[in-house]
Amino acid sequence: MDKARLASALGAPSAFGQSQFALTRGNAFEAKVKADGGAELLRLAHARLDPGAAPPEGAAVPDLSAHGPEGRAARTALALREAARAGGWTLLDHPMLALDVAGSLAFLEPDAVVVHPDGSWSVVEIKSFPMLDGSADPSKVGAAARQAAVYVLALEEVAARLDAVPVVRHRILLVCPKDFSNLPAASAVDIRKQRAVTARQLTRLTRIEEIARTLPEGTCFAPDRGAEELTEAVAAVPATYAPECLSACELAFHCRERSREEGAVTRLGRPLRAELGGLTTVEDVLAAAHGEQGDPDDPAVAALRRAAALRAEALASAEPPARAEALTDAAHREVAPCP
Repeated sequence: MDKARLASALGAPSAFGQSQFALTRGNAFEAKVKADGGAELLRLAHARLDPGAAPPEGAAVPDLSAHGPEGRAARTALALREAARAGGWTLLDHPMLALDVAGSLAFLEPDAVVVHPDGSWSVVEIKSFPMLDGSADPSKVGAAARQAAVYVLALEEVAARLDAVPVVRHRILLVCPKDFSNLPAASAVDIRKQRAVTARQLTRLTRIEEIARTLPEGTCFAPDRGAEELTEAVAAVPATYAPECLSACELAFHCRERSREEGAVTRLGRPLRAELGGLTTVEDVLAAAHGEQGDPDDPAVAALRRAAALRAEALASAEPPARAEALTDAAHREVAPCP
């Protein structure tokens, strides 16, 4: 489904994403990196990933255009096979990869894939955040590594379908602007940990056909349906909202509103939800804290009651702020009018 259009039809459009300025700046930097047949990009790949190989002079840049994502994915697989057999350096600009996600094909488009002279493949991620003194923001590098791990898994699926299975490298090339300039700098990032985590998560996902079997007959998520019908359709699919959803899912605002209506504690964060044990709603948490329900031997209930007692004690013993006292005194004093 088109989740962005669905969210708009539900009256809770998604508002996350890069600004137009950031997109323009990122596109301009990527074009600079890939200029002249990707000469600078291949030079960085040679220096950071494969310095022992021959210099990337006269590298091939195959045409990957085709009709539709399926056609582009097939054309990419063919180009990868031909490049692995030919030897030498090859740059695939915006290839199309397909990855099975819970029984449905997801089409992915990495910034680039480099084929080394030994036939191995490396993913290239081009980002617009700066690399200051040779290092970048760890959180942004981590996000790029997780994104590249998905591309690596998709490449491994392509490699498994070929006759001679090439090696998909687990060190990706991260290209960023150097310091505060527009000059490219690169670093090799090991994404084996992110790849293992992503692969494990993909195997644990509930299959789409299993979810579909639990839905009522006739459930439809087409954005042109009425808001009431779409709300019922979305509510039929179990979802657990958390603040992290705001940066990853177009339906996050809709789910957040529904979570508020239900009083779910997950909207306050998964760590807090884990600490509260069997208390799943804010109403249950408050009732447990006030001693109205809950097992006193439950560590979560005991901690809540202790916190409530400390809060009540602190409020009872707190003195009014000095400013509040001054305002109260002024209100009771008679002030002579100004001459």
